[in-house]
Amino acid sequence: MRGGWRAAALMAVAALTMALTPPPKTMPHAAAPAAATRPLLLVISIDGFRADYLDRGLTPNLDALAHTGVRAKAMRPAFPSVTSPNHYTLMTGLYPDHHGIVDNEFIDPAKPGTAFGGPHGDTVDRDPRWWDQATPLWVTAERAGLRTAASDWPGDDGVVIHGVKTTYVAPPPKARGAALLREQVDGVLAWIDLPPDQRPAFIRLHFDPVDLQGHLFGPDSAQVNAAIAQVDAAIGDLTAGLKARGIYDRTNIVVVSDHGMATISPDKLVVLDDLIDLKRVTVPTFGAETGVDPQTDYRAEAERILLAPHEHLRCWRRRDIPAGLHYGSNPRVPEIFCLADPGWSAGTHAQFARYPRLHGNHGYEPTEPTMKAIFIAHGPAFRSGVVLPEFDNVAVYPVLARVLGVKGEKADGTPEHVKQGLAN
Repeated sequence: MRGGWRAAALMAVAALTMALTPPPKTMPHAAAPAAATRPLLLVISIDGFRADYLDRGLTPNLDALAHTGVRAKAMRPAFPSVTSPNHYTLMTGLYPDHHGIVDNEFIDPAKPGTAFGGPHGDTVDRDPRWWDQATPLWVTAERAGLRTAASDWPGDDGVVIHGVKTTYVAPPPKARGAALLREQVDGVLAWIDLPPDQRPAFIRLHFDPVDLQGHLFGPDSAQVNAAIAQVDAAIGDLTAGLKARGIYDRTNIVVVSDHGMATISPDKLVVLDDLIDLKRVTVPTFGAETGVDPQTDYRAEAERILLAPHEHLRCWRRRDIPAGLHYGSNPRVPEIFCLADPGWSAGTHAQFARYPRLHGNHGYEPTEPTMKAIFIAHGPAFRSGVVLPEFDNVAVYPVLARVLGVKGEKADGTPEHVKQGLAN
């Protein structure tokens, strides 16, 4: 879940206020001034959009982009398959272990007394020190003299990274649902309407209704289907706005998701209170994955208890996490890390009490079918009618850097898995 405990409040509000109907169509707009010679790069993230949601017959606008562009059979998220780490992976090409945003909520031994996410995360999360283990693409673009913009993109809400800040950042949303989608689409089109010398070359847009409804009601619910249709309609409004301005054919649109969604039961819980002495450990996060940082004099006992076999829970010392997860070398990962079985959740009584009874979650291994995400690309940089095999999302960043025309940083991914979809 995005932003740890804050997501609970957002989801509770969404359950009461979200109007699951397609947003009103954006009014036709007169053609904007001649676009700059560089094609616009528009990256759209649909939070929690599972790969097989495209098979439900609810996404005519996404289907049109995929049919005349490139799509992947599926895209594997980085581990853990949660929001903040994967959005930074998409923008850096690095696994969370390497870019430093190792979870939605975590602590850092080098920053005593603070935590990323959690009850105090709203202000602390903007501390540049959380983000400076990597250089995201928007910083590289700004350094290259390009203006960039972000609308509700996780990790890009005005934070200064390596001394660089995004040119245009939409104000924090006050509500969720149809009103926000309409506001976001209008905001992106307003950026595009700026004079050419002020217009952003790289825009990041994040939609979250599908994730919110997936958590509250489960991935197979009517509410998720309605949210899928709602977001697809917003994408249709956005593409219609690009066409009205005469720049659709000169815009590279990349649609991704950060992870999928699994059905969970609010009764399938592994409660750490029943296993260890919580007064002698710190538990930074919970859900599909959790972990503990024990006090020095309790470490051996905590390891003895947690590393033993448990139903529906596997635990490792940080250094022993399976290599295939690309996780465990960063000191921000808990000293003892635990992963629940799909459909189960692990944490403390106090952590579970923060949330309503959820019926969907993510964070499980990237190879789990329910965790798989989407990749769709359309525009002059991409071929038409290409279906790519499944690939890891670390491959997205080098493709975006190439499309944007900037030299990317060294990354864990390469464009090899996506290059057959590139126009040249």
